[in-house]
Amino acid sequence: MQPESSSRVWLDIDLGKLRRNLARIQERVAPCGVIAVLKADAYGLGVEAIARALAAAGVAGFAVAEPREALRLVGLGLPVQILGAMLPDELPATVAAGVIHPIDSLASARRISAEAVRQNRTVECHFLIDTGMGRLGLLADTALPAIAEACQLPGLACRGIYSHFPVAYRAGEEYTLGQIAKFRSLLDQLAGQGIRFAKIHMANSDAINNFPQAFAAPFNLVRTGINLHGSFDSEGLRSLHLEPILALKSRLVAIRDLPAGMQLGYGLTHRLVEDTRVGTVAAGYADGLPLALSNRGYVLIRDTLCPVLGRVSMDYVTVSLARVPDAAVGDDVVCLGGNGPTAISVDQWAQLKGTHPYEIICSFGARVERRYLDA
Repeated sequence: MQPESSSRVWLDIDLGKLRRNLARIQERVAPCGVIAVLKADAYGLGVEAIARALAAAGVAGFAVAEPREALRLVGLGLPVQILGAMLPDELPATVAAGVIHPIDSLASARRISAEAVRQNRTVECHFLIDTGMGRLGLLADTALPAIAEACQLPGLACRGIYSHFPVAYRAGEEYTLGQIAKFRSLLDQLAGQGIRFAKIHMANSDAINNFPQAFAAPFNLVRTGINLHGSFDSEGLRSLHLEPILALKSRLVAIRDLPAGMQLGYGLTHRLVEDTRVGTVAAGYADGLPLALSNRGYVLIRDTLCPVLGRVSMDYVTVSLARVPDAAVGDDVVCLGGNGPTAISVDQWAQLKGTHPYEIICSFGARVERRYLDA
């Protein structure tokens, strides 16, 4: 059997920094518990290692988008909640696994109840309330009758209620404050009919930074995903002092001295104005480097910023080595990450690409090896 070659592109993921970020979030929102949102394989960072580290650090539970993600986490002994809508044929597996189910309509409550009765089980459920996201859930203004009826259905333990913010990255946004008021009004109406919940949550990462009202009573849980990675929405405040946990790295595979006037890459978008030492890095957009880095971005080689020359291609990117003439084939290249003033941040990439940090973190390709550091 041939030995496996080492990866040309990898992510260093620092689990110690992850735990410290969790601790800072826990301190900010106390006494609320913290639910870690681990959708899409923990945003592409590898859910098993991330979840184990957070479980050991005292996270209150996990939240995911859909059933297959939930089933990967049920063995860790913490509550696992599906946040989004569910399809009828997904219910047998999730009911059997003891996953927390969302109720986003009276019809969904009836389907979950029927499956719970069929399996002779009791299923914990949380009501998803649409206070202004416009995507899923019971509309807050008309939710009370459906909640009251669902709470009477057999096989359901309706222990929680939650909602979600679309613009909580804008501090002081009246729309967000209105959502909180609408949600609290519904809670008061429900309490007037004797319906109360043990788990109440609304705050996402942005609200944790910008809206303390979303983790004050009656709220007793918050949900956070991207803040655990040390990233923030580009527009939001950054009241938490968090550390980036990831660095995307590759290696120099070639170094060439190219003449003035030579054009580089697909589309010939860069012309050398002088004789230049050019390095080729074994990473491209298939690995998560945004095409927007073309002729605009940088990588770090020997702690020195080296500008990208030409268009980022699928597997390679070319960079100027004018500032590091002693660079050698095989040198490590930091595409994202680093320390101090030369660090290249997720937020910088997001701004270059005209997107938000979530998309950047979720974009690392399948051939990028995930390496976990744990000091």
